[in-house]
Amino acid sequence: MTATKDEFFNPAKLSARDKAAVTDHTARSIIAAETNEREKKTEKLRLLREEREAEAKPAAPRTKGKKASS
Repeated sequence: MTATKDEFFNPAKLSARDKAAVTDHTARSIIAAETNEREKKTEKLRLLREEREAEAKPAAPRTKGKKASS
C-alpha cells in the first residue's frame, strides 16, 4: 500500500468565503462554550455566597459613639 498525494492533500480548494465561514463558526462555538462555562461558574459562586450570607449571623447595627472632646 503506497501513499499518494491525494491521501494527504485535499484536491478541492476552499473559497475565501468558505474559509471565513468555517473560521467564524469555530470562533463562535468557542466563544459560546466560554460564555456557558462563565455563567455556570458565576451561578455556582452566587449560590455559595448566598449560603454563606444566610449562615452568618446578622450583624447588630452599629451605634454612633460619642465624640471625644479635645
